[in-house]
Amino acid sequence: MSNRRLTLVKMACAAIGFIAFGGATWAQTDYPNKPVRIIVPFPAGGTSDVMGRLMAEQLGKILKQPFIVDNVGGAGGVIGTERGAKSAPDGYTLTQTGVGQSAVAHGLDPNLKYNSNTDFIHISQVHSGPNVLVVHPSTPFKTLKELVDYAKANPGKLDYGYTPAASGHMAMEQFKQTAGIFMLGIPYRGGGPMMVDILGGTIKIMFINQDVALQHVKAGKLRALAVTSAQRNPLYPDVPTVAESGYKGFEALSWSGLSAPKGTPQPIIDKLEAAMVQALQSDTVKQRLESQGFVVPPLGSKAYTAFVKSEEARWTKVIKTAGIKAE
Repeated sequence: MSNRRLTLVKMACAAIGFIAFGGATWAQTDYPNKPVRIIVPFPAGGTSDVMGRLMAEQLGKILKQPFIVDNVGGAGGVIGTERGAKSAPDGYTLTQTGVGQSAVAHGLDPNLKYNSNTDFIHISQVHSGPNVLVVHPSTPFKTLKELVDYAKANPGKLDYGYTPAASGHMAMEQFKQTAGIFMLGIPYRGGGPMMVDILGGTIKIMFINQDVALQHVKAGKLRALAVTSAQRNPLYPDVPTVAESGYKGFEALSWSGLSAPKGTPQPIIDKLEAAMVQALQSDTVKQRLESQGFVVPPLGSKAYTAFVKSEEARWTKVIKTAGIKAE
């Protein structure tokens, strides 16, 4: 082949490569150009669903395409999260990740079909909120110390409600280990039936999300002894943290964020991250979260990635120490 002909062939190949690369780049910078699905791995109506729909609404406004929530419940969030991990890495399927399915689940089942740290690119955390330790008002406990003192003097005589693998369950296990007490746990299929029983006095103690407990605490139907965040919650200004009640460093949070499957192109991740940060810094979103006792956590991919990793390590240790098995 002559030098001239060889040069023409090389130029043609280079042109084809440039067109192909340029097309791929354009597809990424033009993202999104069709509706985006957000898998929320829980049924409609709960806190996770509310947070997923909040982000879908805000991202749709900012990125000018519909973001549609797809509730894929089952197995404490594991089924939907696994589906998200296996979805196409093109930015058109995102997954709501959170404490149960992205941290607790690994401690309960070391053979999960996804790895929260390696099968996802974490875009940004959305919310964080404490659990509240509440007691039925018929109990004599006015402070956390009074409850702990009684539990130590009467091991096994106090019982509490929990929903297996939920954030309240993990908060209670961590608290029992930290305080060195033994109480009898009564499992429930969900927070609804558990709330009915504590309001009726069938059970006396539980950890529950702050937004769920608030109306009952305000009405005097439950007494709040402590919150599990590092700082006091604005909606519970008179309720001390577990840490300031004598257990320094104690923290147990309910949280969620958005993640994409590994392999999603970086320009798409960057665009989603910027849009999420913009949404979560808006006064509208801040007010909606804070009105329910949630806080906007540190934002962005780097912060959320580190947080998910630390939470998995925290709850795996608690679960192993307690000998908890998947139920």
